[in-house]
Amino acid sequence: MPVTEFRWPVRVYYEDTDSGGVVYYANYLRYMERARTEWMRALGFEQDALIRDTGILFAVRSASLEYLRPARFNDRLEVSVRLCERRRASLVFEQVVSREGDAGRPLCTGSFRIACLDAALFRSRPIPEFILKEIPHVD
Repeated sequence: MPVTEFRWPVRVYYEDTDSGGVVYYANYLRYMERARTEWMRALGFEQDALIRDTGILFAVRSASLEYLRPARFNDRLEVSVRLCERRRASLVFEQVVSREGDAGRPLCTGSFRIACLDAALFRSRPIPEFILKEIPHVD
């Protein structure tokens, strides 16, 4: 069954923070990347196995983030993943990082275009049908 809504928990560690005691901006990209990876895993796909067995990989083609409020050391966060667009060789996701239990007040939002690439050539390649079967259709 396709996973249409996905959330992944993240704890803020001391190493995630900057000298001001808030999450360093680049770490939101890491949190969002982990959530997309876990979304793929929930669909039954391991990215290392896709490279090894099918010769494809998924890579960020573009990213846009909005930083709205700071997260701090030891906060429990939740990262949501929502598929917005499904094309022949790419996927577009919208993601939100919020404090656990407070999804209505985002800390950071992001939009990502993820391209399916030939792992050897790093050129665009259609997403294989067996993967598309598991990815939900976008209305």
